[in-house]
Amino acid sequence: MARIISTLYAAAIYGFIFLPVAVLVLFSFQGTLFPIPPFNGPSLRWYEAVLHDARLTDGLINSLLVAIATSALATLLGFLSAWGFARFHLPASALLRGFITLPLTVSYLIIGMGLLIFFNWLGLPKSLMAAGIGHVVINLPLCFAIIYSQMGEHQANIERAARDLGAKEWQVLALITAPILWPALFASFFLSMTFSWDEFVIAFLLTRFDTTLPVEIWNLLRAGLNPKTNAVGSLVFGVSIVLAIIFELVAFRKRPQ
Repeated sequence: MARIISTLYAAAIYGFIFLPVAVLVLFSFQGTLFPIPPFNGPSLRWYEAVLHDARLTDGLINSLLVAIATSALATLLGFLSAWGFARFHLPASALLRGFITLPLTVSYLIIGMGLLIFFNWLGLPKSLMAAGIGHVVINLPLCFAIIYSQMGEHQANIERAARDLGAKEWQVLALITAPILWPALFASFFLSMTFSWDEFVIAFLLTRFDTTLPVEIWNLLRAGLNPKTNAVGSLVFGVSIVLAIIFELVAFRKRPQ
């Protein structure tokens, strides 16, 4: 009896989580003009419409560029920050680490508004670059936390041995530390890319003409129900799933004994 109840409970939980996504994907194949029951399909009409919509395709490309560039930069900065805190004795180290991870506890809305005010004070216009800076701000703490947690004393011993053999500091970082930490670096990059790919609030506040895909989806929703929103939402969900699968396969695959 307990097993039946637990199975039903698990089914209810997963249904609650994935049913809205399933409905979104299902009605992305709706053949009629309105994405409402009864289902009339399947049809690729709205996927074709999305691919022929210049604003949506531009938003898709912008989202990919911002996600890749900001994730790479956040991973690099997180790696260097983690290495600095792990290998050097800094004054008030615990306090400084707390400041780096602080954005993890702050709402994206607050971060976005703060950046908007700061950029206006600097005279920096709204742009993809401004949104990219915002994405680095929110992803850097995550990258730092992941990489710092994987830095141990055994790696420090290997680094010291490399220095004793004549390696320069940049060679130690590039050829010793980074390869040892590649699972953490890989996880940081893909998690950052996933978060940046579908982030809306900061991109909405910091972009104007060149926008990301979530902002374009919001612009479509302002006009009411539109079958293209289901199609483009399904594409966003599909890309997120592919990134998650790649991350699982690479980061958690069994290593040969």
